[in-house]
Amino acid sequence: MDFTYNEEQRMLTDSLRRLVADNWSFDQRRKRAQQPGLDSQAWQSLADLGVSGLLIPEQYEGFGESPATLIAIQFELGRGLVSEPVIPSSVMATTLLLNSPNEQLKSECLPLMAAGSLVCALAYLEPEQRNAVAPASTQAVEGADGFTLDGKKKLVWQGTSAHKLIISAVLGGETALFLVPADVAGLAMQDFPTIDGYRCASIELQGVQLPTSALIAKGRAADDALAAAMDYGIAAICAHAAGAMERLVEITADYLKTRHQFGRPLADFQVLQHRLADMLLHKELAASMAYVAASALGETDADERRRLLSSAKVSVAEAGRFVGQNAVQSHGGIGMTDELEVGDYFKRLTYTDYLLGDTDFHLQRLEDLYDRE
Repeated sequence: MDFTYNEEQRMLTDSLRRLVADNWSFDQRRKRAQQPGLDSQAWQSLADLGVSGLLIPEQYEGFGESPATLIAIQFELGRGLVSEPVIPSSVMATTLLLNSPNEQLKSECLPLMAAGSLVCALAYLEPEQRNAVAPASTQAVEGADGFTLDGKKKLVWQGTSAHKLIISAVLGGETALFLVPADVAGLAMQDFPTIDGYRCASIELQGVQLPTSALIAKGRAADDALAAAMDYGIAAICAHAAGAMERLVEITADYLKTRHQFGRPLADFQVLQHRLADMLLHKELAASMAYVAASALGETDADERRRLLSSAKVSVAEAGRFVGQNAVQSHGGIGMTDELEVGDYFKRLTYTDYLLGDTDFHLQRLEDLYDRE
């Protein structure tokens, strides 16, 4: 896979960087983080650039771009700490629908998602779960007119921003995925902020009635679609974190050049030069591993794909901790305050470790994969 930007990718990333600079400033980000629900104007500005339809094929009115373009876009979004539901909806939900056998739902939903008029979120984690993907206690019962859903979901990424939710449940002993309107009767949602400027939701389902057409997939098809969504989400998170690291290194370098101590800029002190160099090396490692994650998406062998993705996730999380912690330390006492955006980047990089499987989960998966060889 060629990760050198072509002309279209350069134009897209340049336009996106300008958009982010104009609309995701420090104050604007902080204001949006306090507001539940979707910022329609901000979301539509991203959709107008093609971000929401990036992975959607042309037959569904999208752009059908490759994982290489996905990495480039997420890198720019990470630089600006953009917290709109790009990964939950435009990456994970889109990938899940594309890998489902339900052509009717694809035709209905994907063009709307590409245009930015439909946002979806994936609800799969349950209260007693930490890193599991398969549903355990959420149950679906099939009746004459459709399905009835009961259960609870937690940590639904950008749940209150979504018009529709993709909810996993147990149906006849198998995994089933359902497309559920966010305002359906019997569904209660509680929104809350996360430490890094995103928002999540807890969901309770009590006798939710759905038509037969709401079933996205079941059995092996549902498991495969859910796994594909997770894989693409991990690759996107790695690129997002790498972009955040690049911007944080720039912020730290600028601070060391302008802040004076003993009549000299901090950048003149060799120990801080070495620290900044180490931060730069970790940032480059994270960017390289994001490309590894993107290349894994084209891997046909499932075990090899998981190995590459887990390796990337672990490496990026470790690099993020190093860059974030050293950025705060390099700023001194003010780096611990809420007045500088360095803390926002540090929180985003810290939270990256826990999204879609923490380091312990991915290390265990790597161990299991190597034991099978």
